[in-house]
Amino acid sequence: MSHAVNTRRRFLTRASFGLLSAAAACRRSAPAAGQLPQPTPGGEPPIGAPPAFGTAPAVGPSVNAGTFAEAEKLVNAHMTAREREQAARNWRNSMAALYERRTGPRRVVIEPELPPYSRWDPVLSPHDAPTASLRPRAEGGERRPGRDQFIWSEPDAGPLPSRDEDIAFAPVTQLAGWIRTRAITSERLTEIYLARIRRFDSKLRCIITLTDELARAQARKADQEIAAGRYRGPLHGIPWGAKDLVDTAGIATTYGAEPYRNRVPATDAAVVARLHEAGAVLVAKLSLGALALNDIWFGGQTMNPWLVEEGSSGSSAGPGAACAAGLVAFAIGSETGGSIIGPSMRCGLTGLRPTFGRVPRTGAMTLCWSLDKLGPMTRTVEDAMLVLRAISGPDAGDVSSVPSTLDYDCRASVKGLRVGYIPAWMNERPASEVDRAALRTVKDAGMVPVEVTLPDWPYASLQVILFAEAAAAFEDLTLSRQVDQLKMQVPDAWPNLFRQSRFLSAVDFVQADRFRRKVANEMVRVFSNIDVLLVPSLRDEILTITNFTGHPSLTLRAGFVDVSEARSDWAPDPARPLPRFTPPRRVPHGVTLIGRLFDEGTIVRAGVALERAFGVAAERPPGF
Repeated sequence: MSHAVNTRRRFLTRASFGLLSAAAACRRSAPAAGQLPQPTPGGEPPIGAPPAFGTAPAVGPSVNAGTFAEAEKLVNAHMTAREREQAARNWRNSMAALYERRTGPRRVVIEPELPPYSRWDPVLSPHDAPTASLRPRAEGGERRPGRDQFIWSEPDAGPLPSRDEDIAFAPVTQLAGWIRTRAITSERLTEIYLARIRRFDSKLRCIITLTDELARAQARKADQEIAAGRYRGPLHGIPWGAKDLVDTAGIATTYGAEPYRNRVPATDAAVVARLHEAGAVLVAKLSLGALALNDIWFGGQTMNPWLVEEGSSGSSAGPGAACAAGLVAFAIGSETGGSIIGPSMRCGLTGLRPTFGRVPRTGAMTLCWSLDKLGPMTRTVEDAMLVLRAISGPDAGDVSSVPSTLDYDCRASVKGLRVGYIPAWMNERPASEVDRAALRTVKDAGMVPVEVTLPDWPYASLQVILFAEAAAAFEDLTLSRQVDQLKMQVPDAWPNLFRQSRFLSAVDFVQADRFRRKVANEMVRVFSNIDVLLVPSLRDEILTITNFTGHPSLTLRAGFVDVSEARSDWAPDPARPLPRFTPPRRVPHGVTLIGRLFDEGTIVRAGVALERAFGVAAERPPGF
């Protein structure tokens, strides 16, 4: 304790008005109870006096009791009048000095790539580590996949369609078969997607940078390797798109935000390098809402191919629109609080959000160190697993990435899998008849529905962590006022949220972190009796819970609903009413499966079975 106190107080001793030591007290009469000892002449404490809180030189603007009275409203805490006076007298000597790192003469630059010292580990017990064997735990914890196996369906691709459109919308599993057997070349497939981008992007605004030169070179190389018998696997020669927050060497990576429009990284992100190694062909950098929020970027709003009058949702807006419209075979998106699930729902896709720590984020834009996740967005469920396999595994550049096994066997039966659900959630919004039908389909597929419960807690309180981390990640952008360049300056956009977050309570941040562990323990309890959790995809509580605990999720199209008004990620604005439709428009609707930590194989097996039973994955957005 003494060493820690001395360390954190060291800078306060400079020009200090410190307390007198016991030796100094011998030269004076002892102070009255509650009074501070007087400093020695010259204002320096005697040798041997320990450093003390509240003894730094006065810095920063003057404050008074009224300042604290107003500040109390921001943090919902209360002091008496006497306590406010005491706090105001001491603030400039005590707390203001703590901001020296960014406001004082000894400013320290915190490099953007530097992560916090502490990190979130979704695994709460060593017994639950991602490489532990797959077994029920007597103490009630989760089971972990221990086998590292990957057995996918490798379907017969069948004859190559005559129409380019039919080729473009084919799943990766089928494209891979045509590429491997040389029924089609990667060069031709790449040109099909490039032509569709040129034809349809003006409707969708989902492309930030077209990487056609790189794509053609990669496709040519893929064809040469395959012809020579050097087939790398199911992604070899397959065109894909990357959300424009993963770095691409020598190619602009803009974060969808005006201040970064000309940012060109020197190296590839880890996931980009791994997909290059798998032989995939990068055709485009795809749009995202600026700094990974919603669906508006410096080029405009990215639109939903199924309903072009509404945005495609965010922040993986471009991956959602491009994949749904058949402009790429698959895409890489990212999620912090719903950014894979949201566009997958809106655009009728499969979105696989991996367990936190499975996929490294090296070279990806940081929004929140303890929440950001990268994952595949595809048109079918097994496609997502093929991509996940290629990008999994730790990387030294991401301190939160960990070794893990990936256990997937498409031949394994789903019969008997216990699928949890929360009855109340299935009978109220945002659940629909599609969600309720999905629960019935679970039973028809031989899986066992199991009722589960979660405490009625204020899960939104965890967002203190998200806002604080995000504001820290973009501190320089905010304090330099470059954030003012962003197109969206509405109350629910990042510029305002970053500024507001400066006034969050650090004490509440720590308490939110502790609450996070409490919530994670509840998820251990829930999964002690089930294999998979089926939830309405856009239910606030589960979006928050699972993003903060790090559990994997699989969102897949389950049916269709009618909407009479365009949907939006943005807070309602009476000045900008959303389009209304008469008659209502038919759009896709999905459900989400939550899995145990590092057990993506089970949710994908269940997802494949449900996708087959739903029978709606092959329908395409009209007009594309």
